[in-house]
Amino acid sequence: MSASAARSLVFVTGNQNKLREVQQILGDHFNLVPHKLDLPEIQGETAEVSADKCSRAAEAVGGPVITEDTALCFNALQGLPGPYIKWFMTKLHHEGLNKLLHGFEDKSAYALCTFAYCAGPGHKPIVFEGRTEGRIVPARGPPAFGWDPIFEPEGYEQTYAEMDCALKNTISHRYRALAKLKGYIDGLEA
Repeated sequence: MSASAARSLVFVTGNQNKLREVQQILGDHFNLVPHKLDLPEIQGETAEVSADKCSRAAEAVGGPVITEDTALCFNALQGLPGPYIKWFMTKLHHEGLNKLLHGFEDKSAYALCTFAYCAGPGHKPIVFEGRTEGRIVPARGPPAFGWDPIFEPEGYEQTYAEMDCALKNTISHRYRALAKLKGYIDGLEA
């Protein structure tokens, strides 16, 4: 699909790294229109947080939107920090996140991305999840994008931060969720 024929889609985010990565993954399939909104986030599981945020965004924008919520879940901590990773990262940084697992043999984790699509005000959001298994390691690679330096996907010896973007964008939790979202929206247009 050419960029001129691509469907416009409002993506509610203020995170430029996230926007850039989503644009790289989707290519010219959609014309993403970034829209920054400060929305309150409920506490809960990632899917609940995403659906609620998407519903509020559709009301604020007055039309169809997508939102995204990302979680980093440590198996030894029963899935925490989960959807609260942003706040844990802000307070503890990479080294502190590693220290959370001190004393646990299990360093396994999974990255979970949840995109939600809402057709507009009054519509129920639809949630699409992508998950990538991996483990928590001491920080390696550029620290430019959140917790990427401490997450090493299963089957690889590089962290997300060390990976070439083209590789990361074919295995990541975000890629997996976006593939489902893209399939759904394409089905609406068929």
